Amino acid sequence: MKNPIALTFALACLAGVSFAAEKKRVVVCTVTTGFRHGGSIAEAEKTLPKLAKESGAFEIVEFVRQPDAPKIPQRPRKPKALAPNASDKDKARYADDLKKFEAENAKWTPELVAEEKAAKEGFDAAVKKSLAALSPEHLRAEKIDAVIFADTTGDLPLPDKEGFIKWIEDGHAFVGMHSASDTFHQFKGYGEMLQGEFKTHGKQVPADLVAGDTSHPANAGIGSKWDLKQEEMYEMKDGSHDRSKVHVIWFLKHPPQQPDKAEYAAVSWCRLAGTGRVFYTSLGHREDLWNDDPALPGRINSPETSKQYQAHILGGIKWALGLASGDATPNPDVK
Repeated sequence: MKNPIALTFALACLAGVSFAAEKKRVVVCTVTTGFRHGGSIAEAEKTLPKLAKESGAFEIVEFVRQPDAPKIPQRPRKPKALAPNASDKDKARYADDLKKFEAENAKWTPELVAEEKAAKEGFDAAVKKSLAALSPEHLRAEKIDAVIFADTTGDLPLPDKEGFIKWIEDGHAFVGMHSASDTFHQFKGYGEMLQGEFKTHGKQVPADLVAGDTSHPANAGIGSKWDLKQEEMYEMKDGSHDRSKVHVIWFLKHPPQQPDKAEYAAVSWCRLAGTGRVFYTSLGHREDLWNDDPALPGRINSPETSKQYQAHILGGIKWALGLASGDATPNPDVK
């Protein structure tokens, strides 16, 4: 056999060596410095490994998790000031609360202040140590293909924020779920990469989602419409979501809290950032979207809806990793 590559392949096959492509390598981050979705984060940390194993498409090589919270002494909170039209009953309650506050606050010795400061500094240092796994050097050294932000919040102390965005733009993948858009409000580069910054949400409501692309992997074969019985639907800050820069996958035809008002409201999209791929879904607040166990306490969305959500995020992950084909061309005219 004159071809050495063919000879090597033939010998390897005889020896039972597999030439299957290596699985894509993924890091999942669930660290928060703002509001923490404890329940949904716990479900995400169970569901994402399950999807990785069942699909065989990728492997989660590392979880960047929240360090254990230290026991920080809790300072008493001064009662909220009374309204000008407060009743006599409210005034009496305020006077009683103020008296309790002053008594507790008097117990705050310099030693307690120092203990509080040390505990906070120790926790902040632990958070930074955890997030060191997202440094561009570490991501490249470990040959990471994608980073997932599952319900992260706040301004995470990444070792190199600009370098992290550059890593994505250099051909890697970023996937964000739910409050990933409530992350890095003070870092413009992140918002431009994601193309969506959380502004607010109202009460949990039914959601009548409309597909912007029925053939995209993150549509997951659900079709042209997808009705959720209940979810916390986000509204994005004005100017943070440029439809000319995203490929819409799911959206609402009205603001979440105003079903009678005709207006586009973003829910899920994908885009290219440099040569990197970005997928985001604002869905993922409720535990019964992540978890398809019929016996899950407090279930409102059906197990079938949970499986659709899992297929939705799996399709988005596979697209971001280049394992499933789908359009990323901006489609600002979808209605």
